[in-house]
Amino acid sequence: MKRYGMVIGLKPEAEQKYREHHAAVWPGVLEMIRQCNIRNYSIYLKDGMLYSYFEYHGADFDADMAKMAADPLTQQWWSIMKPMQSPVPTRQEGEWWAGMEEVFHLD
Repeated sequence: MKRYGMVIGLKPEAEQKYREHHAAVWPGVLEMIRQCNIRNYSIYLKDGMLYSYFEYHGADFDADMAKMAADPLTQQWWSIMKPMQSPVPTRQEGEWWAGMEEVFHLD
């Protein structure tokens, strides 16, 4: 299992809609997340920044992320979420949510 932390901005005018959508995530989107070996997934909000944490339990992260990205329902979900988000300028090329470095963990 590998832990991931990611960050992205949330446009202030989009906060209420973002919360509403995430209070009722489409079941097919949740199932695709599970099929792609993601567990213990959380998103936090603070001062206009979204922070996500999840655990990856698969053997090929890139393949699982490609599978998720190819899913039509997930693409539809992302088309609603992306306009609400504001990527951080320091993200790596190809990233939407910027990966964060884990500097401490305690089980």
